[in-house]
Amino acid sequence: MPTPQPRRLAWASRNFRIQTAATVVSGLGNAGAPIATAFAVLGNGGTTAEVGYVTAARLLPTVLLLVVGGTLADRLPRHRIMVAANLFSAAAQAVLAVLVLAGNVRLWQLLVLSAAGGAGYALYAPAAGGMIMQAVPQEHANRAFSVFRMGQNASQIGGAALGGGLTAAFGPGWVLALDALCFLVAAALRFFLEPETAPAPSGGSMLRDLREGWREFSSRRWLWVVVAQFAVLVACINAVESVYGPAVADQRLGGAGAWGLAMSAYGVGLVVTGLLMARWRPRRILLVGNWGVFLFGVPALALALEAPLPLLITAMFLSGVGVTVFAVNWMVALQQEVPEEMFSRVTAYDELGSYSLAPVGTALAGPAAVALGLSGALWACAVLCLLLSAVVLVDPQVRRLTRRDPRRSTPDAPVPAVETAPAP
Repeated sequence: MPTPQPRRLAWASRNFRIQTAATVVSGLGNAGAPIATAFAVLGNGGTTAEVGYVTAARLLPTVLLLVVGGTLADRLPRHRIMVAANLFSAAAQAVLAVLVLAGNVRLWQLLVLSAAGGAGYALYAPAAGGMIMQAVPQEHANRAFSVFRMGQNASQIGGAALGGGLTAAFGPGWVLALDALCFLVAAALRFFLEPETAPAPSGGSMLRDLREGWREFSSRRWLWVVVAQFAVLVACINAVESVYGPAVADQRLGGAGAWGLAMSAYGVGLVVTGLLMARWRPRRILLVGNWGVFLFGVPALALALEAPLPLLITAMFLSGVGVTVFAVNWMVALQQEVPEEMFSRVTAYDELGSYSLAPVGTALAGPAAVALGLSGALWACAVLCLLLSAVVLVDPQVRRLTRRDPRRSTPDAPVPAVETAPAP
């Protein structure tokens, strides 16, 4: 009798499948929400400055509450926190959708409800990061994280395109209503998640847990060095994608359609590289990941050199490749090196540090273009990205962090000098 073949996705646990599906669903709605919110402001007689205020209103509670969300996710069952956060976000988006559809939304209402959405994300993100790392066996980390990133990226790309089209066809209110529905579906899916290992009960206060999380984060030099690098990188990339790229496209590449095509190439690079990372298991995790970071500055370089549209599209594609190469290796490093009971707190400090300068970079993009000229500002972003990618490699911990084989060792036990046969 022939031996039955193992299922192709036997490595994907039930929790992994549910969390990935829920992430795709919520991503489809959430990617279109910023487009709809911006057009809701403008359609109600608001200015571009007010669009910025609404964006900042969402970002501020995210930054302030991320570490609180990380602490809660390491004290309480992560799936319950994600369900509660999704339901809270669904309620906020549903109220906003009703107000926009009624045609009587005020700026203060947009600010309050955007802030509520940011608070919901701050509670959700650390729990989600901890859950996905907890649900993946270490020996299958590359494959699982690659599949997860592909689903996440594809939903963001498809959701942005869907949100833009629906906003143009039916108005922003219906897109916000769709986002609320997607949050509800995601919450229903996550209701069936069961943590494989419950977070260790804490006998101390939340402040003590925050300090413990900070000690775990700051005691690993490779971790805070890369996060410090990303604080500046993300600020530069946001300035290029939000301000400089659209300006150059408007001046000499044919307008918004050309920039949309370039951004689509970036999305294709994100998704396609996931297929490569599912099979590639580099030994030097962060060294290889940081080679991907070198590609982050290529779009700014192409724009500064006044490259034609085909070369810009290629540069954006390569940038997407670099993001996925880094992201998968980074997730592997965190899962391998950070204790499971600290996953969510360390993830929160990671996100907080990486995105801390993003609003500053976007706010200073305009004044920098005035002071340096558009070309000079682009050169500054490109040089900063390339320089920081090189400087990080000076740290030996970044260069030498090595993938461990879970079949031969565990983080808590050394590999025995002589392997003994099992007792009969």
